[in-house]
Amino acid sequence: MWKFVTLSILCGMVVNVMGTAEIMSHVTAHFGKLLEECRQESGLTTDILEEFQHFWREDFEVVHRELGCAIMCMSNRLTLMHDDARMHHANMHDYVKSFPQGELLSGTMVELIHNCEKIHDDIPDDCDRIVKVAACFKVDAKKAGIAPEVAMIEAVLEKY
Repeated sequence: MWKFVTLSILCGMVVNVMGTAEIMSHVTAHFGKLLEECRQESGLTTDILEEFQHFWREDFEVVHRELGCAIMCMSNRLTLMHDDARMHHANMHDYVKSFPQGELLSGTMVELIHNCEKIHDDIPDDCDRIVKVAACFKVDAKKAGIAPEVAMIEAVLEKY
């Protein structure tokens, strides 16, 4: 009996992790659609723009200041940041919840981003700080099992 209960719990955890990664693929695809609009404003080169499409790949390094500027621009267009370029928690929750089953992901995502913001809060330049927060979030999202595979994102891109 205990083996069945343990197996049921483990299966539920695997389904939840897979579900949140799939939700993250929708969030990533939708958010990424704003990248071209923010490319010029942020000074993002076409090379970095091309690389950003592979944000979740292991070999993509989140290091370019311009990428932080682009993320800030994209976040502002969706009102996901306050005027001080820090995450607007309620708006981020609402944004993630706007995707199918987003309520499964929103709390974890906001918590991970907030924790990364606290780590890098002493960086005065908004773009530099945001790129550090994004790099931190990528690592923590992978550890938490919510990072999508690139193929998952490509599969939902046409919806946005």
